[in-house]
Amino acid sequence: MQPYIIMTTSTNTSAATDPSAMSGLELLRAWQSTPDDDRPSIGRLLGMRPVRIEEGEVHFAVTPKADFANPLGTVHGGICATLLDSVMGCAVHTTLPAGVGYTTLELKVNYIRSVALDADELTGVGTVIHVGGRTATAEGKVFAADGKLVAHGTTTCIVFR
Repeated sequence: MQPYIIMTTSTNTSAATDPSAMSGLELLRAWQSTPDDDRPSIGRLLGMRPVRIEEGEVHFAVTPKADFANPLGTVHGGICATLLDSVMGCAVHTTLPAGVGYTTLELKVNYIRSVALDADELTGVGTVIHVGGRTATAEGKVFAADGKLVAHGTTTCIVFR
């Protein structure tokens, strides 16, 4: 597996992390400790913030904004889907040793309620169900600031050993 950049900085320097030398948990914790502008691009784009990173469980938060609007004036479902894909995939990543990668094979999302654009923070929680030799599964939930369930989902990831 070739080294890759998971963090870039706005000052045109880069903090390369080598997945052949760091476990998934170490990589994600390195990301957690970086300034907001130095986080991976999807996290920067959506304003995603790591809240908790443990082996097998990841919590990220995002605050809705006007750019997230769908034609009906609520938060586009793709925001919750991306938050779920991120927390579930990263939960799987926390269980993988150095040199082992993954990617999403399947993503299933169930939406429970809409989210207003002026809503407070959304929190996504991803939890590993199973990690095998070639595939891994995880489940995730997105909660509104009042604790109500907004969406839930499952993922299957392929593991590259």
